[in-house]
Amino acid sequence: MSEPSGGAPARPTPDPVADPGAERVAAELSAVVGRLLRRLRSSSADSLLTPSQRSVLARLQDDGPATTAALARAELVRPQSMRLTLGALESQGFVTRAPDPEDGRKSVVSVTERGTATLAGVRAAKRSWLAEAIAGELDGAERRALAEATELIARLVDE
Repeated sequence: MSEPSGGAPARPTPDPVADPGAERVAAELSAVVGRLLRRLRSSSADSLLTPSQRSVLARLQDDGPATTAALARAELVRPQSMRLTLGALESQGFVTRAPDPEDGRKSVVSVTERGTATLAGVRAAKRSWLAEAIAGELDGAERRALAEATELIARLVDE
């Protein structure tokens, strides 16, 4: 492979006409998204939240207060596991419980101001890492291509 004047190996130029096939694209996209998620998680590792705690906190922030059972269903875990996750979040002051106005035997979990601030910090750390990686690794044309790819991925997941 020839090297451009900068000394870095030349990247192979993709054939814009060749169709890689849905199965191949799906496999490669799945692998890359998995690596991206791991990098994003590690960019906010100092938040003291486990991935499941972050997920529950984000769900409560985005969707509003919920019961333990509703959260367990949404997160695809058993209610016992959700109770443990919520207990850890509550002990750190990230969530609070209140009686369910429709059924006093249940409680509704909500995010506290501290939980909102912590989640905002986690999200900011992730965005910051990703923005720095994009700015440092991609030129303008590549950023435009990534923006277009992002729109396509959003269309796939928002169906």
